[in-house]
Amino acid sequence: MTGLGAANKYPRVLLVDDDARLLAALRRGLSLRSFHVDTARDAHEAMTYLETRRPDVVVLDIMMPGMDGLDLCRLIRDNASVPILMLTARDSVPDRVAGLEAGADDYLVKPFDLEELLARIRALLRRAGREAPRKEQLSYADLTLDLRSWAAHRSGEPLPLTAKEFRLLEHFMRFPERVLTREDILAAVWGEEWLSAESNVVDVHVGNLREKLETHGRPRLIKTIRGVGYMLTEE
Repeated sequence: MTGLGAANKYPRVLLVDDDARLLAALRRGLSLRSFHVDTARDAHEAMTYLETRRPDVVVLDIMMPGMDGLDLCRLIRDNASVPILMLTARDSVPDRVAGLEAGADDYLVKPFDLEELLARIRALLRRAGREAPRKEQLSYADLTLDLRSWAAHRSGEPLPLTAKEFRLLEHFMRFPERVLTREDILAAVWGEEWLSAESNVVDVHVGNLREKLETHGRPRLIKTIRGVGYMLTEE
């Protein structure tokens, strides 16, 4: 296996899962957070990929057709020292032990929040000396966002945002002047939860966020792009 991952500007993540919708959601969410993402639907695809590329992290589901995730984890571990994060729907102690004994570095139970997955991936990257670039403070127009203290301000005035509203505003501020589809927003802010989210969840949260951003007659910053999604813009 060759070490191609470290040559890229952004850390490379290999997602291995037989759930196509989950793969699509995680790929979208991680890509929007400055990760290069590749996917595989089973052990054969994963090993074929690993013959020519070296990801910085492997995120691997236990339950898959054919060779399961535990056997694949052992096979990967026999050939490479890449960090491995196991995903599973089972949360018993024997299941967690089995995953760790197979060579996994960490273990995450489904369903999970995208932010927890990101935190665990970043922790594995730090241990491996390959951390993703990340801004801790964002600003746009008269908006400021401090990701360390979870503080949001407009024109110097604090914004009383919920956790989801904060993440939603963070996503807009990472991609200003860019049209974001509802699907992109769901994947980036809700992660796996978006697979079962109500169809209007984005519209409701954007509406609530707008109310807090536009108090005291302040100009609108989040523009609706009819039939597509939303955009953060001063226009």
